[in-house]
Amino acid sequence: MAYTYKYPRPALTADCVVVTKEKEPRVLLIQRGNEPFKGRWAFPGGFMEMDETSEQCAIRELEEETGLKVGVVHQIGAYSKVDRDPRGRTVTVAYLAIVDAPQPVVGQDDAAKAQWFAVSALPLLAFDHADILHDALILYNQCV
Repeated sequence: MAYTYKYPRPALTADCVVVTKEKEPRVLLIQRGNEPFKGRWAFPGGFMEMDETSEQCAIRELEEETGLKVGVVHQIGAYSKVDRDPRGRTVTVAYLAIVDAPQPVVGQDDAAKAQWFAVSALPLLAFDHADILHDALILYNQCV
């Protein structure tokens, strides 16, 4: 059944922050292949399908964009700044996945590249991903 609403609705995305359990942790980033922020680094993520949860979306997008499969993720939070995405009103739910060490990854789908970076030496991040990373590292330290 189709519905029409008099109120606009935001889009929903999910992002996956993957951090290693190493002495100097690394984080997995993708280089964006498309606008907005084409060429900049970001967390794997994307728009949620109608038949999945945000958690399933984060896990699916991670695999589609990097080839990395994870089973367990921890919700970091929801990010809803009005101007966080220049394509329009978009809210994201971010998740943390923790892996023992870097695993082979490759940029796929709309990701030009996938690469592990030391947390202490990250490139400039797209969207509000610096804010998400800050919160992810707080949760990471509680989990390990």
